[in-house]
Parts: sequence; C-alpha cells; structure tokens
Amino acid sequence: MRVTPCQAALAGAIGLNLLLLYCAWRGPGGSAPSCRPPRGIPGVTVLLRDFEDFENDLAGTARSFASLPVPVLVVAETVPYPPVPLPEGVGLLPLRPAIDRPPPLAHPELHVRTRHVALVPDGTRAVPGLLERMRDALEEGAGDTRLVAAPVGTTPLRCLELRLEPRAWTARYGPGMPGVCRAVEGTAVLLLRTRDLFALPFPLARPAPTALFVQAAFRGWGLRLMPAAFPAARRPPVSPHGRWKAENLAENRRRRLMRDLGIKREVLADGRERWYGCGKETARCFGTVHARTPQYLLAGRWTPPCCLRALRETARHVTATLESAGVRYWLEGGSLLGAARLGDIIPWDYDVDLGIYREDLGKCRWLAAAAAGEPVEDTEGFLWEKATEGDFYRVHYSRSNRLHVDLWPFYPRGGVMTKDTWVGHPQDVEFPESFLRPRVPMPFAGFTAMAPNNARAFLELKFGPGAIENPEYPNPEVKRLGRD
Repeated sequence: MRVTPCQAALAGAIGLNLLLLYCAWRGPGGSAPSCRPPRGIPGVTVLLRDFEDFENDLAGTARSFASLPVPVLVVAETVPYPPVPLPEGVGLLPLRPAIDRPPPLAHPELHVRTRHVALVPDGTRAVPGLLERMRDALEEGAGDTRLVAAPVGTTPLRCLELRLEPRAWTARYGPGMPGVCRAVEGTAVLLLRTRDLFALPFPLARPAPTALFVQAAFRGWGLRLMPAAFPAARRPPVSPHGRWKAENLAENRRRRLMRDLGIKREVLADGRERWYGCGKETARCFGTVHARTPQYLLAGRWTPPCCLRALRETARHVTATLESAGVRYWLEGGSLLGAARLGDIIPWDYDVDLGIYREDLGKCRWLAAAAAGEPVEDTEGFLWEKATEGDFYRVHYSRSNRLHVDLWPFYPRGGVMTKDTWVGHPQDVEFPESFLRPRVPMPFAGFTAMAPNNARAFLELKFGPGAIENPEYPNPEVKRLGRD
C-alpha cells in the first residue's frame, strides 16, 4: 500500500504525541529514566569512591553531603564491610558482578540522573553552594575545560602539567602554567559532566583522581582550579596496621590502573620515577616475536621502557663479564645501529646483539657452561644458555624475564668473519675481519662498549647505504615506521 505524504505526516504527529505522553508518565518520578534532559537540584550527584573498608569516614561524608540535599552514591566493588550505617536516601552502586544480579556496569550512567557528577574523597565535609559554583565554573570555562577541582582541607592544590607519551608507555608530570592544568597534587573534589565521565573507558577506576587525570589528558581536556575549599573531617589517627594496609592497597590499585591505561613509567614533577612494567621476578612485557615485529609495534607503540631498562642492565652486565674474562666482543646488527644513531638501544628494539670470537668461548665460565648444554644462572641472577635455534648463546635478564642479549660466535676464514648459524635476516652476512682490527670503544646504553672500527662502513655493508640516517622498523613489509 502506498503511503501519501499526508498520511506520513499524520503518523509522525501521532507518534510524537505518544512519546510525549510516555515521557510525562514515566519521568521524572517514574522508574525509567526521563525522556527530558536530567534536571536535579542542584544538578550534581556525589560519588563516594576512594575509601577503605576499614577506618573510613564514609557515614560522616555521606551524611554531610546528603544534608545539602544532593543525590549521593557510594561506589564500591562490593557492599562495604564492616557494614557502614549509610544515611537514608544514600544509594549503593556495586561494581563487581554477582550471579544473582545483572552486570553492574552495563549501564552505569542510569544510576546518575543529574547532568554533573562530583567525585568526593572520604573525609570531606560539604559546603552549601560550592558544588553549584563548581558546576557554574565548568559551564562558563573555556572550550577544553572538562574538569573542575576544589581542595579539601587547608592545603592548597598544586597545578600540574601532564603529558602522555603513548609510544613510550610514559606519563610525565611537570609544573603547570597559570590557567593550564591537566592534573593536581593534593586532595580534591573533582566535578565533571556526567556524560563525560561515563564516556571514558575506565570511568570509576581507582585511584579516581589519577584515573580521571590520565584519561582526560589523553583527550586534551583542561582542568580548572577553584580557590574555595571543602573542609576535611577531624578524624582519629589511622593505626599503624591500617596505614600499612592502606599503602599496600593503594600501590596495588595504582599498578592495576597503570596496566589498564597502558602506562609503564610515570615521571613525577620532582624528577622521581615510578615503574609499573616487568622486573626480574616477572615475565617480560611482550610475548614471542613473529616476523621480527613485536605485537606492541602493531599497536603503535615502541618497546616498553621497563624492557629497555632491563636490556641496558643486561648488556652492561654481559659486556663487563666478557671483558673481565678476556672474551673479544663487539656490537652487532641493530645494537650497533642504535649506538651509531643514538648512543643507545633503538627505541623499538627488543634484544641486544653482540658478536664474539668463537675461540674465546672457553675463557668465560658462564659461556663455557652454556656451550656444554647446561643453562646456568650467574651470581647476579642472569641466565646464560645455548639458543635452541642454532649455534649461538643468550643471556637472559633472569630465569623469569626472558629479555636477552644474543651472543653470535664468529670465526675468521681467509680474512672474513663467518659463523655457523644464519637466521635469514638481510643484515646477517659475513664481513672482513679488518673491521675488528682494532675494535674501538663506543658509547652505548649508558656505558662504553666495543665496536667495529668503522661503524658506518660496517653498517652500510649490512643494512645498505644511509642506514644510520634512515631509521626503519625491523620488517617494513609487516610494519613501516611513520605509519603508526
């Protein structure tokens, strides 16, 4: 049946009226969300997220803000234990799935009816009108302002710049410029639009301030500071055991958050560093490398900084051990290329390559043991073993963490250095022994290593003309530099 324009218009008008009737019936007092934009009084929902189950001020904080009155939600993985006597009207938003209820975060935004939300630290006391002033400051701010922060207590907030370096897995803090903040140092109430909070991939992660600052900085959001402060509750000192528990929980949460955000190093404003990547007791940060292309390159990232640090430490240890044993070695392949180009490991490289004279193997007891087929852990915890892929050797950062230095045994034949195992890399070729007579010192990875006496000629023999000046990923057929 053909529908005329008049019939279509009539049907549309009837549908619109039915929708308006439904909205009037269901909202704002109905059980379903209103069809109109949410309007609260004062339009801010308070979320209590950062608190401990033990020795908290949750009841006092909730009571103070519920008296304004504003909607107050306690956000926690599970119901707080020991039980907390929450004031009437204060809701609980559990985050951890349970078999007897729907997925809690399927639609978390449905728990918040207001246009704005404030994340309030435990132990904060309400100030009438201050949340509204923060909301007004947000709405009147510049285009990129998406967060407003107000201090809690008498200590003022410190404005910080926050720069993310995703390829380097790094978050870098520094002093903020007037009017340009990406993070704050100190205890703060944070206010933002509800739609902005729940558009984030980790909207309610802990610690909440750090989670918000990092995700906001990634999106270029600005942060505005308020001079007015919320009072802090007078609380008895935390017990030593409670302090120990709180510090351990905070460290574990921060590590979990950084793992989820893809950050393995934080550089703080005072120059100190926090590391969240792999160590000697853990596995390395990436799996088996296929086609000379680690998975992180396909994700648009470079070698995690913790891995580069471990490679530098392993290379320093191995070269020092070889030198003390009288084993002649030199930087090979991509490691020599990094030394010539940067004085360091190439930022996307995943191992270090050294050439050695095969006849010197027996001079180093760890190499001799590995050559006999016996993996051996040295006094510093580095693991020496013969590679399963051929006649060469690997020194691993540890038995658990398989970041490694490869040792390639060459021997002279008619003035040419050759070896018995070739892995099919284009640069894996023979070369004149004259490059090693003499070997020369060269800065590499924070120390001085031995290298061929004409690094440029050596590298151009292996990689082709312009190898130093024209960086490229190990296998351009899989991933090319500049196409991240």
